[in-house]
Amino acid sequence: MRGGGQWRWPALTMFTVGYGANQFVPLLAVYRRTLGLSDIQATAIFGVYALGLIPGLLLGGRASDRFGRRILMIGFAALSLLATAVLAGGQWGAGWLYAGRLLTGVVSGTVFTIGTAWVKELSDDAAPGTGARRAAIALTAGFGVGPLVAGTLAQWAPAPLLLPYLLHLLLTLVVLAVLPRAPETHPRKPGTRGPRAPLLPASTRTARFRGTTLPLAPWVFGSVTLAFTTIPAHGIGSVAGLQVAVPGLLAALALAVGYGAQSIGRRLYAATAGDGDGRRAAAVGLTVVVLGCLAAAYATARPGLVSAAPAAAMLGAGYGLCLSAGLREVEETAAPDQLGSTVAIFYSLAYAGLLVPYVLTFIAPHAGYPWALTTAAATAALCTVVVLASPRGSKPAVAPS
Repeated sequence: MRGGGQWRWPALTMFTVGYGANQFVPLLAVYRRTLGLSDIQATAIFGVYALGLIPGLLLGGRASDRFGRRILMIGFAALSLLATAVLAGGQWGAGWLYAGRLLTGVVSGTVFTIGTAWVKELSDDAAPGTGARRAAIALTAGFGVGPLVAGTLAQWAPAPLLLPYLLHLLLTLVVLAVLPRAPETHPRKPGTRGPRAPLLPASTRTARFRGTTLPLAPWVFGSVTLAFTTIPAHGIGSVAGLQVAVPGLLAALALAVGYGAQSIGRRLYAATAGDGDGRRAAAVGLTVVVLGCLAAAYATARPGLVSAAPAAAMLGAGYGLCLSAGLREVEETAAPDQLGSTVAIFYSLAYAGLLVPYVLTFIAPHAGYPWALTTAAATAALCTVVVLASPRGSKPAVAPS
C-alpha cells in the first residue's frame, strides 16, 4: 500500500547516504594537515566522488525502472558500509581516500536517483510536488547534518579520523533494518524484458529541458560545493583551534539555508510555472548563485568569518532554489516509467558542478581566487540569460518507450 508514511524509509536512506557523503567535508581539513595534501590534491579527492556518481546515477535509475526500487536500494545502502570502511583507512594514505570517495559516489548516485523516484511514487496520494519536496529535504538534511556532526567529533572527540565513520556505520545499519518496510512501487514484471530503454529519456530531448534544466542543473552543486571546499580553504582566515569545526559549520550553514530556500523555491515555482514555464523559478535560483559566487570572491579577497559566513549562506540559498526548481521540472515532464532515468540525468548534470571548485584550482594560481570566483559568477550569469532567452516551454506529451 502506498502512502501512510512509507516514503519515510527511502527518505531516511537518502538522508543517511547524503550524511555519509558530506561528513568528509570537515575531515578533509584534517587530511590536508596529516597527509600534507596540496590544494589540487584535496580538491581532487573531494571531486573524484563525481566520477563514481555518474555511473551510479545513470545505471541506477535505468536499472530501478526495469527491476524495481527496493532490491537495488537495499543493496546499495549495504554497499555504503564498505565505502565508509574504506574511507576510514584514509589515515594511512591518500589512496584510501580516492577509493573511498569513488565508491561513495557510486553508492550516492544510485541511492539518490532511486530514492527520489521511490519517494515521489510513495507520495502520489499527496499534493503535486510533495514527492520532490520530501526527496530534496531528505537529501539536504543529510548533506547538512553529516559535516556538522563529523566536524564536531573530529574537533573535540577522540579518534577524529575514526569515530565519525563509526557513527555513520551505525546509522546505516539502522537504515538497513527499516528500509525493507517500504513497499515496492515499480515491480519487475516476471518473464518480460521489453525493449531497451533509450540512454536519454524522451523528456530530456525536449526544448524545455535544454532551455531550462540543462543550464540550471550544474549550479545545484556547483554553487554549494564552493562552501565546502574553496571558502574553508581560502576564505575564513585565521580560526585558531577551530580549523576542523569551522568547515563543518559553514557547510551546515549553507545547507540549512538551502533547506529553507527550497520552501521558497517551491512557492515560487508554483506561482510562476503556469502553462509549463519553469524559466522564472530557474532564473531566480541562478541569480542567487551569481550573488553567492561574488560574495565568495569577496571572502577570498578579505578572509574572515564575517565575510565567509554570508557567502556560504548565499551559495546555500542558490543551491536550494536550483534544486527545488530542477526536481519540479523533472517531476512535471517525466513519464512514469522513465522517472528514475530522468532523475538520473538531472542529478548527473547537477553533480557535474563538483568540477567547479576543481577548475578554480587551476585558474587561481594565475589570477587569484577573487578573480576565479568572479569568473564563476559571470558563467552563472550567462546561464541565467540562456534560461530567460529560451523558448517558453510546455509540458511535453511524453509517451512510454
